[in-house]
Amino acid sequence: MGDNRNFDPVPIISELFILLMLKLQPFSREISTPLIDLAVKLDRHQDILSIEYHLQGDLDALIIPPQVPQPTRKSLLWEHTCFEFFIGVPGMPEYWEFNLSPAGDWNIFHLDNYRHGLREELAFISLPFQIDLQPSSLMLRLELDLGHIIEAEQDLEVSVTSVIEPRAGEISYWAISHSGETADFHLRDSFSIKI
Repeated sequence: MGDNRNFDPVPIISELFILLMLKLQPFSREISTPLIDLAVKLDRHQDILSIEYHLQGDLDALIIPPQVPQPTRKSLLWEHTCFEFFIGVPGMPEYWEFNLSPAGDWNIFHLDNYRHGLREELAFISLPFQIDLQPSSLMLRLELDLGHIIEAEQDLEVSVTSVIEPRAGEISYWAISHSGETADFHLRDSFSIKI
């Protein structure tokens, strides 16, 4: 664990689905991060996008919000440990931001272009996902019906990210790729996954 080597996406492609397994990296290796690994499995079957985060390692060194009995839509989830992803349509400036808290709370934002026109995406009234928290691992899995926000079988550009809050030290920002000089998940150049 804590191995910072980059892993190339491993695509499995057929006419019906696309499956990728990817490893996330912290933005700055200068910040001391707990000994953890963070990976994601991304699967698209027609208009169903499945995303599964796997966090492993010294979870006792992290602040992980406890699960709530009634998850709700909440703002500012990214101020604490939070799993995120962004999707956009090639050639279009608009995009969506998805925030998933290990507590079960969630939010989706629709933006007109880079950090402009932020508003809650009301096409979703709930966003149920599964969480499996063990002493040294956390798995979060979501199946998303893309038909609520895009046309059928539309190509997508995706960025998978996470915010990790340690018990001691600074929050770290994790992504498949970091394209800016600061940690900025909204940069469209970082929407590097094509599905």
